Amino acid sequence: MNAPAHPALLPLLAFNGTYLAAATVFSQITGNKEFNFYIVVMLILIAIMTVVHRRAHLTSSLLWAFSLWGLLHMAGGLCPLPSGWPYQGDQAVLYSLWLIPQKLKYDQVVHAYGFAVTTWLCWHVLRNSLRQPDGTPVRPTLGLLTLCAAMGMGFGALNEVVEFIAVLTIPNTNVGGYENTGWDLVSNLVGSTLSALIIRWHYHSPADPS
Repeated sequence: MNAPAHPALLPLLAFNGTYLAAATVFSQITGNKEFNFYIVVMLILIAIMTVVHRRAHLTSSLLWAFSLWGLLHMAGGLCPLPSGWPYQGDQAVLYSLWLIPQKLKYDQVVHAYGFAVTTWLCWHVLRNSLRQPDGTPVRPTLGLLTLCAAMGMGFGALNEVVEFIAVLTIPNTNVGGYENTGWDLVSNLVGSTLSALIIRWHYHSPADPS
C-alpha cells in the first residue's frame, strides 16, 4: 500500500488537481483537442516529478515553482483574450499575447521561466548526487552550472519535440512555425542562463554561508 501524501504536499496536490480539472473541463467544452493532448502530457510529467521527488527530495519551493509553470501553461492555451488585445497568429489565447508588441510574447516568458526552473531542478539533483573529496556537497562552479544550463536547454529541446508531435497528430494547433520554435529555444537559453547565474549569486550571497 502506498504511503499517504505528506501533509505539506496536500496544498500542492490540491492546487495542481484544481487547475488540471478546470483545464480538462474547459478543453472538453471548447473541443480543444490540442490541450487534451497536453493534459495527458502534464499527467505524465506529474508522475515523473513524483518519482524524482521521492528519490531526490525536492524542496517545496521547487515543487511550487513547477506547479506554477503547469498553471501558466494550461492558462496560456485555454484563456481567451479580450477583444482588442494584441496577439500573434490565428488563435486569440493567452499564449499568443504580445506583452510588448512585436517584441515579447507571453509564450516566450513562460518558456524562459519553465526552463529556468528545470535548470534549478538539475542543479538540485546534481548537488544531492555528487560530493567533493571531503564529503561536502559540490559547489556551483562555472562548469557544473554550465552543465545544468545545458541540461535545462536539452529538456527545452525535448519540449519542442513534444510540440512537433502535436503538430503532426492534431489539426489547427497553436504551436507556430519555424520562427516560433527558434524564439522558444532562445527563451529557453535565456531562462536556463539566468537560473544558473542566480544559483551562483545565491551561493556567494551573505544569506548563504555555505
